[in-house]
Amino acid sequence: MEIGIDSFASAMYDSSLSSADAMEQLLDRIVGADSAGLHFFGIGEHHKKEFLDSAPDVILAAAAARTEQIHLGSAVKVLSTSDPVRVYQSFATIDLISRGRAEIVVGRGSAIESYPLFGFDLNDYDALFAEKLELLLQIRESEFITWSGKFRPAIANQPVYPRAFQEKLPVWLGVGGTPESFVRAGTLGLPLMVAVIGGQTERFRPLVDLYREAGSKAGFSPETLKVGLHSPGFVAETNEKALAEYYPGYAEQWTKLGKERGWPPVTRASFDAMVGPRGALVVGGPEQVAEKLMKHSKALGGIDRFTFQMDNAGLTHQQLLKSIELIGSKVIPLIEK
Repeated sequence: MEIGIDSFASAMYDSSLSSADAMEQLLDRIVGADSAGLHFFGIGEHHKKEFLDSAPDVILAAAAARTEQIHLGSAVKVLSTSDPVRVYQSFATIDLISRGRAEIVVGRGSAIESYPLFGFDLNDYDALFAEKLELLLQIRESEFITWSGKFRPAIANQPVYPRAFQEKLPVWLGVGGTPESFVRAGTLGLPLMVAVIGGQTERFRPLVDLYREAGSKAGFSPETLKVGLHSPGFVAETNEKALAEYYPGYAEQWTKLGKERGWPPVTRASFDAMVGPRGALVVGGPEQVAEKLMKHSKALGGIDRFTFQMDNAGLTHQQLLKSIELIGSKVIPLIEK
């Protein structure tokens, strides 16, 4: 199981921090993750004041120049409101800078502010994504493109450059809880990244089974049908310390987010349920976190990658760096063992 971090380039841990300093700290954490032996670092995409990830490919390019081993990708790239040609060109460039460490995780976006910003109609939410994913995958396969669709001008035998360092630039499909999205990923033979941010992780097993069944029917081998899991989490030296440090900021930030999305406020009881053995939150000491990740993997029939989302709970830069170090020095060896 690969272990990584997903970040929304948030500076919620320090309201007095300038955007430039917050960005520098984020890059320091990516370098720290590389040094600690983590496998992946992803940058999300939002277009809100509290996040600095509106141009994730630029952040990833900067990180590519500062790192040596870690794979770098989106988490997720909102493909519905992007031009697939530019998406491929940007990530192919990151792939060249990093010498083959770039990946793209694409999705429709759970945050929808990019639709009005770039002039797209939310009524075309799924149609936009399906068409643009088709074009992105065609660009990945062929240097010269002939294509036509509804939402973008046609392309007549035009080449797309630069080409990626890797022969086949990895494209993952990021999904929430829509069965059709799981089936689409399986039918296309794309690796799957499942975002589980609340409730019980095991409830996604039927959807993961749908993905694997669709992939098998489409002729893809089980090795091709990778499953990743993305959830909020945090690691400290002990279980007690992790819970004490994580809960206050998590409750504040997720209650605030809940007001926007219609979720109930976070209580200590609901938090304790989610950090329990079956809950989505992966928070604790190294032993507890490693054990929970193995339980999640078993519940979903095996997972190939897990990514922590941890910079949205009011944690300081130093706490985040320490958590990354513990994931590399303690959690990953425990899982490998």
